[in-house]
Amino acid sequence: MEAILRRHWPEWNGTLQKRTGGWNNTTYFVKGGRRSGVLRVYDTHRDRDKIEFEHAVLQALSKHSLSFRVPMPIRTVMGETLAQLEKESGKYVCLFDYIEGKSPLEQESSFAYSFGEVTGELSAVLATLNLDMDPVYRPYYALQQSYPLCNQEIVREICLHPPEPLKALHDELRWIGKVYDEITDSLHALEELPHQLVHGDLNASNLLVKDNDHSQVAALLDFEFCTLDVRVMEPAVILSGLLGQPEETRSVRDFCRGFSRRAHLSQTEIDALPVLMQLRKVDVFLHFLSRFLEGTDQPHVLQEQVKQIAADLLQLSTRSSWIQEELILAGMAYE
Repeated sequence: MEAILRRHWPEWNGTLQKRTGGWNNTTYFVKGGRRSGVLRVYDTHRDRDKIEFEHAVLQALSKHSLSFRVPMPIRTVMGETLAQLEKESGKYVCLFDYIEGKSPLEQESSFAYSFGEVTGELSAVLATLNLDMDPVYRPYYALQQSYPLCNQEIVREICLHPPEPLKALHDELRWIGKVYDEITDSLHALEELPHQLVHGDLNASNLLVKDNDHSQVAALLDFEFCTLDVRVMEPAVILSGLLGQPEETRSVRDFCRGFSRRAHLSQTEIDALPVLMQLRKVDVFLHFLSRFLEGTDQPHVLQEQVKQIAADLLQLSTRSSWIQEELILAGMAYE
């Protein structure tokens, strides 16, 4: 990595510190002189078009006066925003300006209102972007096309007759399979909802809060999966992740109030929220099932994901209507 840095970003030559965590990428903090950066290695794909679209979105966002920061790719000596590792891997790597801030702790909820505000602000700005290139990632509802290793027959077979590493999770997989079958019949109707660019993966791990005020979001990160999707998918992803948190009620309520202050959803979009939150969880399951089937992850990774996803889906079955009510009430407050 140090050799890559010297070759492509010689002015940023410095020490590298590997950051822990992350399923799809490897991240290094770069410290040299008076400035710092973040070096990112894309581990799960070798698709240049995906990265170039992500960078185009970030560059377009940088032209707007946002109340929060987003990553800004730094060009190489050749004028590009990414470089490719040589030899056998062929992985792509890019360098971003370092953004001051702190990753919030999982049990923190004080930033929920600010998270809602910046999400609504981001959604409004993304709706205005007209890029000269098409997104590569498909919308969430295109499950069959997004996960070719996980067609309906394979998913149903695994959920009803789990292979050896998953046999102990028979009940959890049956529940996931039941939800999968239910939402599959609803996916076509989602195509009629308003569409725009969405980040698609906003959660506490993809944001920074201010060092001196953990209630304020300083930055939104990781735009890798940004694509054209239904507008309401943005809050659906976040709200589905807030369930089960230590201060769930406060977090959901504050997020809805903050979001509704900056963005307005139609009743039809709010009606679709339960299916979209389930879709998010099923999508995560298919993502890790694909990684398991292709040998990317060891079985224990999928085992832990199945436990969590089944628990989340069970909770959604009883809490979705309450979340809808919170969004409606929050929206009425700003009408």
